This record gives sequence, structure tokens and C-alpha cells, in this order.
Amino acid sequence: MKIVTGIISSLTLLSLNIVGLSHVQAQSQEEQEGFEFQPVPVTLAGNGCPSGTAQGIWNGDTLSITFDEFKALASPSKVVSKSCNLRIGLNVPSGLNVQPINVKYLGFADVPKGGSADLNVRILFQGQVVPTTDNPNQTFKSGFSDVWSKDVGIILNTINACKKPVNSIFGINSTLTSRATNIPPEQETQIQIDTIDTTVGPVLFQIKFDFNPC
Repeated sequence: MKIVTGIISSLTLLSLNIVGLSHVQAQSQEEQEGFEFQPVPVTLAGNGCPSGTAQGIWNGDTLSITFDEFKALASPSKVVSKSCNLRIGLNVPSGLNVQPINVKYLGFADVPKGGSADLNVRILFQGQVVPTTDNPNQTFKSGFSDVWSKDVGIILNTINACKKPVNSIFGINSTLTSRATNIPPEQETQIQIDTIDTTVGPVLFQIKFDFNPC
């Protein structure tokens, strides 16, 4: 799979202006924890998620990324890879600490005898891969046919904007690979990220944040 490079320079980064958070100290603890159903435009790149098919929705402390589908499907003798790369520009106003704490996604894989499939996800902050407490990746061997799920904890320092605003970039790079090199005729190898059951639409990724006033 040819990984998409130079993506930051080629994308129009989403400016996530966190409106009203400068007044967070005057709010109740419940209100400090995030937002209620605020739509956010999202920029994606990759052959698995065409530009313009996604949006983000804030609800409480969670940013849900919605788009139609993300899957890789391979017929006999083929290897198919699909990529989807997300970038969010975080503009945090002064007087607040913000910390991404986990990313959730789930899906399905169906691998006939003689095939295999891979899920590869990299979580990034400021262009660097972020360490995680859980493995964000998985390999599905011949004969696997089932759902899978990931709830990946992020090891990342708080974005400290106590004294002045801070601009930063958060990203998720994901690749699905289906291999059907030696599978029987008329079968297919497939892997996909499915929608999470929420009230905000067809959510494929959920990013949870911790919001704390200084």
C-alpha cells in the first residue's frame, strides 16, 4: 500500500474554534465537559474516503466523525488497500486544558481460506505518532469471519492553553488491506470499519476529549 504522504500540506485543515470555552470557568461542571450537538466540518484524504464525504459532530466530550463507508474488498488473486486520513486543527483558547484521551472504532472482516486482511491505524499529534495503551492494529488470518472492535487509549500530554491560545494538529491515518491471492473462485476477502451505534448519524470514528479549566 502506498501511504499518502505530504498530507498536511495538501489538506485544508479544519479550524476547530472552540467557541465559548473562554467562559468555561463560569459554567457548571457538567457544562465544562464539552458541547451539545455542534456540527464541525472535517477534511479527509485517501482512496477509501473521498473528500467531502465526512463531517464531525460534537456531543459532550466526544467528537464523532461521520462518513458513508470505509472498506477494502478483494476478488481472487488481487490485493486491495484503501486508506483514509483525517486531520483536525485544534485552536484552543486561553484559560483551558484540552486532552484527547481515546479513539473508538469497530468493524467486520471476512477472510476465506487462502486470504488475509489487515487493519492499520496510526494516531498522530503535531505530525508525530502518538503512543497508545492498546494495539490500534489487527491482522485477520485465513478463516476469520466476525466483527471486531477497538477502544484505543492515547498517551498524550494535555494541550496547555492556560496562559495563551495554542494551535495544534490531531490526526488519524487508517489503512485497510484485503488479500485474496489464493482464495477459492467466486469468493472475496473483505475488511471494513462499520458505523458505531449513536444518535448523530453513521459514525466511523469517535474521539473522546478531556476539558478542564485552568
